[in-house]
Amino acid sequence: MTNNMTNGTPAAASPQALSIDWRVVLRGALVGLAVIVPVTVLRVVLDREVADFDDSGWIYPLFILILLAYGAAGWVAGNARPDSPLAHGALAGLGAFALWIPIRVVIWAVREDGRGLFSGDDAALRPGQVFGQVVIAAAIAMVGALLAARLRHRRGA
Repeated sequence: MTNNMTNGTPAAASPQALSIDWRVVLRGALVGLAVIVPVTVLRVVLDREVADFDDSGWIYPLFILILLAYGAAGWVAGNARPDSPLAHGALAGLGAFALWIPIRVVIWAVREDGRGLFSGDDAALRPGQVFGQVVIAAAIAMVGALLAARLRHRRGA
């Protein structure tokens, strides 16, 4: 980003300073979603099969796979738009999460085992978890996007 100065005062940012390519964001979000959905399905299956899933060791590798999904979403966006990788990466990660929410609601509706969707002791989507996922999705996707843009720049593409 350049700092435009006119007579010693900053010039107004032009509306074209940052343009978001929503096709790139959608492409990145769909890549992230393509990883998140199988991981979510695997988690549901394991939750049914493992006696005490929350205390099993499965939570950690599944969480790592979700992080990789957000990183992949950002990577795709950052590779496609190396001129503004952080914005495109963050939006792609948030898009992957936003696209996953309806799928999570459908899984909850199918399983409906006495858990509330947003309330209760064992809610399917606790507000704190949703906020945490938003932060994680944006941050990890930005890292993936930045890495992709830097590697593309080094290769001279």
